[in-house]
Amino acid sequence: MTRSGTRTVVGNISLSLDGRSTGPGGDHDMGWVGAHAVSDGALDLLERLMSTSTTVLLGRKNYEGFGGYWPTVADDESADPRVRAFSRWLDAADKVVFSTTLTEATWQNSRLAESDPASVVKELRRQDGGDIWVMSSGSVIRALLEADELDRLSIVLCPELVGGGARFFPDGLPASSWSLTDLSTTDSGAICLLYDRVR
Repeated sequence: MTRSGTRTVVGNISLSLDGRSTGPGGDHDMGWVGAHAVSDGALDLLERLMSTSTTVLLGRKNYEGFGGYWPTVADDESADPRVRAFSRWLDAADKVVFSTTLTEATWQNSRLAESDPASVVKELRRQDGGDIWVMSSGSVIRALLEADELDRLSIVLCPELVGGGARFFPDGLPASSWSLTDLSTTDSGAICLLYDRVR
């Protein structure tokens, strides 16, 4: 449940059936997500999330990866119109980047965070704007779960057993309850789940 009078903070992640957010090859081992991410159901979910969001939170790895890819997609006439619309939206959105190594954020409308994710979210909640979307950045989502500053979880559960890689939910996170508010399936066999925090 969203806190009254505040912006909704949404953590968005793709997971394998064995609970992984990456494959055994490391951070860039994401080939198992590909077919599911571009399925009609997943693109429909993407449209819904971006329609209410104005701010994106990213860790360094996703910021660099997304920044090197998404700005060019808007002009790709062979891309799905929904993907091109997402590219334009992401380019224009307010982007907050969490990094201990970057010294500048050069992608337009992006800035480096000056404090930890929970503190940044508390400050953003006091400002006007739409939803705050944590886009596939596991470290940021986990930090917000630890601080109980995440209102909604958007999970694309991919029908893949990857057999290794980073587990998304580590031991030690505080217990919490969530309510299923939306469920849809994709033509690739993935399940798109939306859970709201029960407080």
